[in-house]
Amino acid sequence: MAIKIRIIITLFLLVTGANLFAQNDNAVYFKWGTKPNRDKFYQNIIAHAINKNLTLALTDSTEDKWETGLSSMELIQYRSPFTDKRIGYACKLMDKESIDFQTTLLQTIYSLYPKEYTRKIKDVFLHATDSKILAICAEYLYRAKAIKPEEIKTAALKLNPNYKYVDVTLKMLVESKENVPAKNWDKMLRDIFNKKFLRGNTIVYSFQRKNRDYTGITIIRDGKGNFMLDNNKKIIAIPQFARSLSNLPFYLSNGNTPQGIFRMQGTDVSQSSFIGPTPNIQLAMPFELSVRNFLNVPYIKDSVWNEAQYKKLLPPSWQDYFPIYQTFYAGKTGRTEIIAHGTAMDPKYYKTKIYYPYTPTEGCLCTKEIWSEDDGKRVVSDQQTLINTLKASGSENGYYIVIEIDDQKKPVTIEELLPYLKN
Repeated sequence: MAIKIRIIITLFLLVTGANLFAQNDNAVYFKWGTKPNRDKFYQNIIAHAINKNLTLALTDSTEDKWETGLSSMELIQYRSPFTDKRIGYACKLMDKESIDFQTTLLQTIYSLYPKEYTRKIKDVFLHATDSKILAICAEYLYRAKAIKPEEIKTAALKLNPNYKYVDVTLKMLVESKENVPAKNWDKMLRDIFNKKFLRGNTIVYSFQRKNRDYTGITIIRDGKGNFMLDNNKKIIAIPQFARSLSNLPFYLSNGNTPQGIFRMQGTDVSQSSFIGPTPNIQLAMPFELSVRNFLNVPYIKDSVWNEAQYKKLLPPSWQDYFPIYQTFYAGKTGRTEIIAHGTAMDPKYYKTKIYYPYTPTEGCLCTKEIWSEDDGKRVVSDQQTLINTLKASGSENGYYIVIEIDDQKKPVTIEELLPYLKN
Protein backbone atom coordinates (compact mmCIF):
# COMPACT_ATOMS: atom_id res chain seq x y z
CA MET A 1 0.00 0.00 0.00
CA ALA A 2 1.35 3.38 -1.01
CA ILE A 3 2.92 5.71 1.56
CA LYS A 4 0.24 8.36 1.00
CA ILE A 5 -2.48 5.87 1.91
CA ARG A 6 -0.56 4.98 5.05
CA ILE A 7 -0.70 8.66 6.01
CA ILE A 8 -4.48 8.57 5.61
CA ILE A 9 -4.61 5.46 7.81
CA THR A 10 -2.66 7.34 10.48
CA LEU A 11 -5.20 10.13 10.27
CA PHE A 12 -7.94 7.57 10.74
CA LEU A 13 -6.26 6.06 13.80
CA LEU A 14 -6.15 9.47 15.46
CA VAL A 15 -9.91 9.66 15.13
CA THR A 16 -11.06 6.17 16.02
CA GLY A 17 -8.25 4.75 18.14
CA ALA A 18 -5.72 2.07 17.33
CA ASN A 19 -7.55 -0.95 18.78
CA LEU A 20 -9.32 -1.87 15.57
CA PHE A 21 -9.28 -5.66 15.31
CA ALA A 22 -10.63 -8.30 17.65
CA GLN A 23 -11.33 -12.02 17.42
CA ASN A 24 -13.34 -14.06 19.90
CA ASP A 25 -14.87 -17.54 19.59
CA ASN A 26 -14.17 -17.61 15.83
CA ALA A 27 -16.01 -14.30 15.31
CA VAL A 28 -14.01 -11.56 13.65
CA TYR A 29 -14.67 -7.92 14.53
CA PHE A 30 -13.50 -4.68 13.03
CA LYS A 31 -14.33 -1.58 15.06
CA TRP A 32 -14.10 0.70 12.03
CA GLY A 33 -16.98 -1.29 10.53
CA THR A 34 -19.53 0.37 12.79
CA LYS A 35 -21.56 3.23 11.34
CA PRO A 36 -20.49 5.86 13.91
CA ASN A 37 -16.79 5.20 13.27
CA ARG A 38 -17.21 5.13 9.51
CA ASP A 39 -19.19 8.35 9.54
CA LYS A 40 -16.57 9.96 11.78
CA PHE A 41 -13.75 8.93 9.46
CA TYR A 42 -15.56 10.16 6.36
CA GLN A 43 -16.22 13.56 7.90
CA ASN A 44 -12.65 13.79 9.16
CA ILE A 45 -11.03 12.86 5.86
CA ILE A 46 -13.04 15.53 4.03
CA ALA A 47 -12.54 18.26 6.64
CA HIS A 48 -8.86 17.65 7.39
CA ALA A 49 -7.16 15.47 4.79
CA ILE A 50 -8.87 17.12 1.83
CA ASN A 51 -10.30 20.58 2.52
CA LYS A 52 -7.69 21.72 5.03
CA ASN A 53 -4.71 20.54 2.99
CA LEU A 54 -6.00 21.80 -0.34
CA THR A 55 -6.72 25.23 1.15
CA LEU A 56 -2.96 25.76 1.50
CA ALA A 57 -0.97 27.60 -1.13
CA LEU A 58 0.91 25.07 -3.26
CA THR A 59 4.63 25.37 -2.58
CA ASP A 60 7.61 23.08 -2.09
CA SER A 61 6.88 22.99 1.64
CA THR A 62 3.19 22.05 1.23
CA GLU A 63 3.48 19.45 -1.51
CA ASP A 64 3.24 16.56 0.99
CA LYS A 65 0.00 17.92 2.48
CA TRP A 66 -1.42 18.42 -0.98
CA GLU A 67 -0.49 14.87 -1.92
CA THR A 68 -2.33 13.56 1.15
CA GLY A 69 -5.36 15.59 0.12
CA LEU A 70 -5.24 14.37 -3.48
CA SER A 71 -4.82 10.73 -2.45
CA SER A 72 -7.72 11.11 -0.03
CA MET A 73 -9.92 12.40 -2.84
CA GLU A 74 -9.02 9.37 -4.90
CA LEU A 75 -9.55 6.99 -1.98
CA ILE A 76 -13.15 8.03 -1.33
CA GLN A 77 -13.79 9.15 -4.94
CA TYR A 78 -14.64 12.62 -3.73
CA ARG A 79 -15.31 15.78 -5.75
CA SER A 80 -16.87 19.09 -4.75
CA PRO A 81 -16.97 22.62 -6.23
CA PHE A 82 -14.11 23.49 -3.86
CA THR A 83 -11.89 20.57 -4.90
CA ASP A 84 -12.68 21.15 -8.57
CA LYS A 85 -11.39 24.69 -8.23
CA ARG A 86 -8.28 23.62 -6.32
CA ILE A 87 -7.42 20.96 -8.91
CA GLY A 88 -7.55 23.68 -11.55
CA TYR A 89 -5.25 25.83 -9.41
CA ALA A 90 -2.77 22.96 -8.97
CA CYS A 91 -2.74 22.27 -12.71
CA LYS A 92 -1.62 25.83 -13.41
CA LEU A 93 1.37 25.38 -11.10
CA MET A 94 2.23 21.72 -11.69
CA ASP A 95 5.12 22.44 -14.10
CA LYS A 96 6.99 24.06 -11.22
CA GLU A 97 6.40 21.19 -8.80
CA SER A 98 8.32 17.96 -8.16
CA ILE A 99 7.88 14.83 -10.25
CA ASP A 100 6.34 13.06 -7.25
CA PHE A 101 3.72 15.76 -6.89
CA GLN A 102 2.99 15.82 -10.61
CA THR A 103 2.54 12.05 -10.53
CA THR A 104 0.04 12.22 -7.66
CA LEU A 105 -1.89 15.07 -9.28
CA LEU A 106 -2.05 13.31 -12.65
CA GLN A 107 -3.15 10.07 -11.00
CA THR A 108 -5.97 11.91 -9.20
CA ILE A 109 -7.03 13.61 -12.42
CA TYR A 110 -6.97 10.27 -14.26
CA SER A 111 -9.20 8.76 -11.57
CA LEU A 112 -11.68 11.60 -11.00
CA TYR A 113 -11.56 13.89 -14.06
CA PRO A 114 -11.55 11.54 -17.08
CA LYS A 115 -12.11 14.20 -19.77
CA GLU A 116 -12.03 17.63 -18.19
CA TYR A 117 -8.29 18.18 -18.52
CA THR A 118 -7.56 16.88 -22.00
CA ARG A 119 -6.08 20.17 -23.22
CA LYS A 120 -3.84 20.60 -20.15
CA ILE A 121 -2.72 16.97 -20.19
CA LYS A 122 -1.87 17.22 -23.89
CA ASP A 123 0.40 20.17 -23.14
CA VAL A 124 2.13 18.27 -20.33
CA PHE A 125 2.49 15.25 -22.60
CA LEU A 126 4.17 17.27 -25.33
CA HIS A 127 6.72 18.77 -22.91
CA ALA A 128 7.27 15.81 -20.56
CA THR A 129 10.86 15.06 -19.55
CA ASP A 130 10.03 12.11 -17.26
CA SER A 131 8.88 8.73 -18.59
CA LYS A 132 6.27 8.14 -15.90
CA ILE A 133 4.73 11.59 -16.42
CA LEU A 134 4.67 10.98 -20.17
CA ALA A 135 3.05 7.58 -19.63
CA ILE A 136 0.24 8.79 -17.36
CA CYS A 137 -0.52 11.66 -19.74
CA ALA A 138 -0.50 9.31 -22.73
CA GLU A 139 -2.85 6.89 -20.99
CA TYR A 140 -5.22 9.74 -20.11
CA LEU A 141 -5.28 11.00 -23.69
CA TYR A 142 -5.53 7.51 -25.17
CA ARG A 143 -8.54 6.67 -23.01
CA ALA A 144 -10.18 9.93 -24.07
CA LYS A 145 -9.44 9.07 -27.73
CA ALA A 146 -7.41 12.26 -28.02
CA ILE A 147 -4.22 10.57 -29.20
CA LYS A 148 -3.20 7.69 -31.47
CA PRO A 149 -0.70 4.90 -30.75
CA GLU A 150 1.77 6.23 -33.33
CA GLU A 151 1.82 9.62 -31.57
CA ILE A 152 2.64 7.84 -28.31
CA LYS A 153 5.48 5.92 -29.93
CA THR A 154 6.86 9.14 -31.48
CA ALA A 155 6.82 10.84 -28.07
CA ALA A 156 8.56 7.87 -26.44
CA LEU A 157 11.30 7.92 -29.08
CA LYS A 158 11.72 11.65 -28.63
CA LEU A 159 12.12 11.27 -24.87
CA ASN A 160 14.49 8.31 -25.20
CA PRO A 161 15.50 6.89 -28.58
CA ASN A 162 16.67 3.68 -26.87
CA TYR A 163 13.58 3.26 -24.67
CA LYS A 164 13.01 -0.35 -25.84
CA TYR A 165 16.21 -1.40 -24.14
CA VAL A 166 16.61 0.95 -21.18
CA ASP A 167 13.18 2.28 -20.12
CA VAL A 168 10.62 -0.41 -19.27
CA THR A 169 7.90 2.17 -18.51
CA LEU A 170 8.06 3.60 -22.03
CA LYS A 171 8.40 0.11 -23.49
CA MET A 172 5.19 -0.99 -21.76
CA LEU A 173 3.42 2.25 -22.68
CA VAL A 174 4.06 1.66 -26.37
CA GLU A 175 3.75 -2.12 -26.54
CA SER A 176 0.54 -2.26 -24.50
CA LYS A 177 -1.16 -0.28 -27.27
CA GLU A 178 -0.28 -2.90 -29.87
CA ASN A 179 -3.04 -5.43 -30.47
CA VAL A 180 -1.77 -8.92 -29.63
CA PRO A 181 -4.73 -11.27 -30.06
CA ALA A 182 -4.63 -14.81 -28.73
CA LYS A 183 -3.85 -17.23 -31.56
CA ASN A 184 -6.10 -20.02 -30.32
CA TRP A 185 -7.92 -19.07 -27.15
CA ASP A 186 -9.69 -22.40 -26.72
CA LYS A 187 -6.40 -24.31 -26.84
CA MET A 188 -4.67 -21.76 -24.62
CA LEU A 189 -7.28 -22.15 -21.88
CA ARG A 190 -7.14 -25.94 -22.05
CA ASP A 191 -3.34 -25.81 -21.87
CA ILE A 192 -3.30 -23.51 -18.83
CA PHE A 193 -5.70 -25.91 -17.06
CA ASN A 194 -3.77 -29.04 -18.06
CA LYS A 195 -2.50 -31.08 -15.10
CA LYS A 196 1.00 -30.99 -16.58
CA PHE A 197 1.13 -27.19 -16.30
CA LEU A 198 3.25 -26.33 -13.25
CA ARG A 199 2.79 -29.90 -12.08
CA GLY A 200 3.02 -30.39 -8.32
CA ASN A 201 2.15 -26.78 -7.48
CA THR A 202 -1.02 -25.38 -6.00
CA ILE A 203 -2.37 -22.88 -8.53
CA VAL A 204 -4.88 -20.11 -7.90
CA TYR A 205 -6.43 -18.82 -11.13
CA SER A 206 -8.03 -15.36 -11.16
CA PHE A 207 -9.99 -14.66 -14.34
CA GLN A 208 -10.86 -11.05 -15.07
CA ARG A 209 -12.42 -8.84 -17.75
CA LYS A 210 -10.34 -6.31 -19.67
CA ASN A 211 -12.65 -3.69 -18.19
CA ARG A 212 -11.79 -4.01 -14.51
CA ASP A 213 -15.04 -2.36 -13.44
CA TYR A 214 -16.47 -5.87 -13.66
CA THR A 215 -15.61 -8.57 -11.14
CA GLY A 216 -13.69 -11.72 -11.95
CA ILE A 217 -13.63 -15.12 -10.26
CA THR A 218 -10.99 -17.24 -8.58
CA ILE A 219 -10.68 -21.03 -8.70
CA ILE A 220 -8.01 -23.21 -7.07
CA ARG A 221 -6.20 -26.33 -8.32
CA ASP A 222 -4.28 -28.51 -5.89
CA GLY A 223 -0.82 -29.98 -6.47
CA LYS A 224 -2.30 -33.10 -8.07
CA GLY A 225 -4.13 -31.05 -10.68
CA ASN A 226 -7.61 -31.33 -9.15
CA PHE A 227 -9.86 -28.30 -8.75
CA MET A 228 -11.25 -27.65 -5.30
CA LEU A 229 -14.91 -28.65 -4.98
CA ASP A 230 -17.71 -27.78 -2.58
CA ASN A 231 -19.99 -30.28 -0.83
CA ASN A 232 -22.08 -30.59 -3.99
CA LYS A 233 -19.00 -31.57 -6.05
CA LYS A 234 -19.04 -28.25 -7.90
CA ILE A 235 -15.92 -26.16 -8.48
CA ILE A 236 -15.55 -23.46 -5.83
CA ALA A 237 -15.58 -20.13 -7.67
CA ILE A 238 -14.99 -17.02 -5.55
CA PRO A 239 -15.67 -13.50 -6.92
CA GLN A 240 -12.57 -11.30 -6.94
CA PHE A 241 -11.96 -7.68 -7.93
CA ALA A 242 -8.74 -6.59 -9.66
CA ARG A 243 -9.33 -2.86 -10.21
CA SER A 244 -7.21 -0.16 -8.64
CA LEU A 245 -8.46 3.20 -7.39
CA SER A 246 -6.74 4.98 -10.25
CA ASN A 247 -7.70 2.38 -12.89
CA LEU A 248 -4.30 3.06 -14.50
CA PRO A 249 -2.63 0.23 -16.44
CA PHE A 250 -0.61 -2.55 -14.86
CA TYR A 251 2.88 -1.11 -15.40
CA LEU A 252 2.27 2.11 -13.43
CA SER A 253 2.44 2.42 -9.64
CA ASN A 254 -0.99 1.90 -8.07
CA GLY A 255 -2.34 0.66 -11.41
CA ASN A 256 -4.60 -2.33 -11.96
CA THR A 257 -3.41 -5.81 -10.99
CA PRO A 258 -1.11 -7.14 -13.72
CA GLN A 259 -1.94 -10.25 -15.67
CA GLY A 260 0.52 -13.07 -15.44
CA ILE A 261 2.15 -15.34 -12.88
CA PHE A 262 2.75 -14.44 -9.23
CA ARG A 263 4.53 -16.61 -6.68
CA MET A 264 2.44 -17.41 -3.59
CA GLN A 265 4.27 -17.23 -0.27
CA GLY A 266 1.72 -18.29 2.32
CA THR A 267 -0.74 -16.11 4.21
CA ASP A 268 -0.49 -13.21 6.62
CA VAL A 269 -2.71 -10.76 8.49
CA SER A 270 -2.36 -7.11 7.52
CA GLN A 271 -2.20 -4.29 10.04
CA SER A 272 -3.86 -1.98 7.51
CA SER A 273 -7.22 -0.68 8.66
CA PHE A 274 -8.35 -0.62 5.02
CA ILE A 275 -7.57 -4.29 4.40
CA GLY A 276 -8.90 -5.59 7.70
CA PRO A 277 -8.13 -8.63 9.89
CA THR A 278 -9.00 -11.50 7.53
CA PRO A 279 -5.84 -13.35 6.38
CA ASN A 280 -4.47 -12.41 2.98
CA ILE A 281 -2.40 -14.33 0.42
CA GLN A 282 1.15 -13.04 0.06
CA LEU A 283 2.21 -12.68 -3.57
CA ALA A 284 5.40 -11.68 -5.34
CA MET A 285 6.39 -10.92 -8.92
CA PRO A 286 9.64 -11.48 -10.83
CA PHE A 287 12.33 -9.01 -9.67
CA GLU A 288 10.50 -8.76 -6.35
CA LEU A 289 11.83 -12.29 -5.75
CA SER A 290 15.07 -13.78 -7.01
CA VAL A 291 14.94 -16.24 -9.92
CA ARG A 292 15.69 -19.11 -7.55
CA ASN A 293 12.90 -18.25 -5.10
CA PHE A 294 10.32 -17.46 -7.78
CA LEU A 295 10.95 -20.72 -9.63
CA ASN A 296 11.42 -22.56 -6.33
CA VAL A 297 14.50 -24.37 -7.61
CA PRO A 298 17.13 -24.36 -4.80
CA TYR A 299 20.09 -25.34 -6.98
CA ILE A 300 19.69 -22.33 -9.31
CA LYS A 301 22.16 -19.60 -8.46
CA ASP A 302 20.61 -16.16 -8.07
CA SER A 303 20.96 -14.36 -11.35
CA VAL A 304 19.64 -11.39 -13.24
CA TRP A 305 16.06 -11.89 -14.38
CA ASN A 306 15.33 -12.17 -18.08
CA GLU A 307 12.18 -12.87 -20.05
CA ALA A 308 13.37 -16.34 -21.09
CA GLN A 309 13.39 -17.54 -17.46
CA TYR A 310 9.77 -16.47 -17.01
CA LYS A 311 8.81 -17.87 -20.42
CA LYS A 312 9.82 -21.38 -19.38
CA LEU A 313 6.94 -21.44 -16.88
CA LEU A 314 4.36 -21.05 -19.65
CA PRO A 315 2.78 -23.64 -21.94
CA PRO A 316 4.01 -23.25 -25.56
CA SER A 317 0.65 -21.83 -26.68
CA TRP A 318 1.08 -18.92 -24.24
CA GLN A 319 4.71 -18.08 -24.83
CA ASP A 320 4.09 -15.48 -27.54
CA TYR A 321 1.09 -13.89 -25.81
CA PHE A 322 2.30 -10.51 -24.52
CA PRO A 323 -0.37 -9.86 -21.81
CA ILE A 324 0.73 -12.90 -19.78
CA TYR A 325 4.13 -11.19 -19.27
CA GLN A 326 2.64 -8.24 -17.37
CA THR A 327 3.81 -9.45 -13.96
CA PHE A 328 7.33 -9.79 -15.33
CA TYR A 329 7.40 -6.22 -16.59
CA ALA A 330 5.46 -4.77 -13.66
CA GLY A 331 8.10 -6.26 -11.39
CA LYS A 332 10.81 -4.83 -13.60
CA THR A 333 9.31 -1.32 -13.27
CA GLY A 334 9.55 -1.68 -9.49
CA ARG A 335 5.96 -2.50 -8.53
CA THR A 336 5.74 -4.43 -5.25
CA GLU A 337 3.35 -5.46 -2.47
CA ILE A 338 0.52 -6.76 -4.63
CA ILE A 339 -1.41 -9.27 -2.51
CA ALA A 340 -4.82 -11.00 -2.48
CA HIS A 341 -6.82 -9.59 0.42
CA GLY A 342 -10.25 -8.85 1.82
CA THR A 343 -11.56 -5.39 2.54
CA ALA A 344 -12.55 -3.21 5.46
CA MET A 345 -13.24 -0.20 3.22
CA ASP A 346 -16.67 1.38 3.42
CA PRO A 347 -18.32 0.37 0.13
CA LYS A 348 -20.60 3.42 0.30
CA TYR A 349 -17.73 5.49 -1.11
CA TYR A 350 -18.36 3.69 -4.40
CA LYS A 351 -22.16 3.37 -4.40
CA THR A 352 -22.48 5.16 -7.76
CA LYS A 353 -19.94 2.88 -9.46
CA ILE A 354 -20.64 -0.18 -11.60
CA TYR A 355 -18.55 -2.32 -9.25
CA TYR A 356 -20.39 -1.46 -6.01
CA PRO A 357 -20.30 -3.06 -3.39
CA TYR A 358 -16.74 -4.13 -4.30
CA THR A 359 -13.94 -1.81 -3.25
CA PRO A 360 -10.91 -0.86 -5.39
CA THR A 361 -7.38 -1.00 -4.01
CA GLU A 362 -3.86 0.26 -4.67
CA GLY A 363 -3.49 -2.49 -7.27
CA CYS A 364 -4.14 -5.69 -5.33
CA LEU A 365 -6.67 -8.48 -5.78
CA CYS A 366 -9.65 -7.93 -3.48
CA THR A 367 -12.65 -9.96 -2.35
CA LYS A 368 -15.93 -8.76 -0.88
CA GLU A 369 -16.37 -8.54 2.87
CA ILE A 370 -19.25 -6.99 4.81
CA TRP A 371 -19.03 -5.76 8.40
CA SER A 372 -21.96 -5.08 10.70
CA GLU A 373 -22.61 -1.37 11.13
CA ASP A 374 -23.93 -2.12 14.62
CA ASP A 375 -21.02 -3.96 16.25
CA GLY A 376 -18.32 -4.32 13.56
CA LYS A 377 -18.73 -8.10 13.33
CA ARG A 378 -17.75 -9.72 10.05
CA VAL A 379 -20.97 -11.00 8.46
CA VAL A 380 -19.81 -11.87 4.90
CA SER A 381 -16.30 -12.84 3.84
CA ASP A 382 -15.42 -14.20 0.41
CA GLN A 383 -11.81 -13.73 1.53
CA GLN A 384 -12.18 -16.26 4.33
CA THR A 385 -13.72 -18.67 1.81
CA LEU A 386 -10.69 -18.13 -0.42
CA ILE A 387 -8.28 -18.73 2.47
CA ASN A 388 -10.14 -21.85 3.64
CA THR A 389 -10.16 -23.26 0.11
CA LEU A 390 -6.46 -22.57 -0.32
CA LYS A 391 -5.63 -24.28 2.96
CA ALA A 392 -7.76 -27.28 1.98
CA SER A 393 -5.74 -27.60 -1.24
CA GLY A 394 -2.81 -28.79 0.85
CA SER A 395 -0.39 -25.88 0.33
CA GLU A 396 -0.37 -22.12 0.73
CA ASN A 397 2.62 -21.90 -1.59
CA GLY A 398 2.59 -22.21 -5.35
CA TYR A 399 1.50 -19.89 -8.13
CA TYR A 400 -1.26 -17.32 -8.56
CA ILE A 401 -2.20 -16.53 -12.17
CA VAL A 402 -4.25 -13.54 -13.34
CA ILE A 403 -5.79 -13.74 -16.82
CA GLU A 404 -8.14 -11.43 -18.72
CA ILE A 405 -10.45 -13.57 -20.84
CA ASP A 406 -12.38 -10.97 -22.86
CA ASP A 407 -14.13 -7.61 -22.71
CA GLN A 408 -17.74 -8.55 -21.99
CA LYS A 409 -19.53 -5.95 -19.91
CA LYS A 410 -20.50 -8.28 -17.08
CA PRO A 411 -18.87 -10.21 -14.22
CA VAL A 412 -16.98 -13.39 -15.06
CA THR A 413 -18.86 -16.62 -14.27
CA ILE A 414 -17.68 -20.18 -13.73
CA GLU A 415 -19.97 -21.34 -16.54
CA GLU A 416 -17.72 -19.57 -19.05
CA LEU A 417 -14.74 -21.66 -17.94
CA LEU A 418 -16.31 -25.09 -17.48
CA PRO A 419 -15.90 -26.19 -21.13
CA TYR A 420 -12.12 -25.77 -20.81
CA LEU A 421 -11.66 -27.55 -17.49
CA LYS A 422 -11.99 -31.07 -18.87
CA ASN A 423 -8.57 -32.34 -19.86
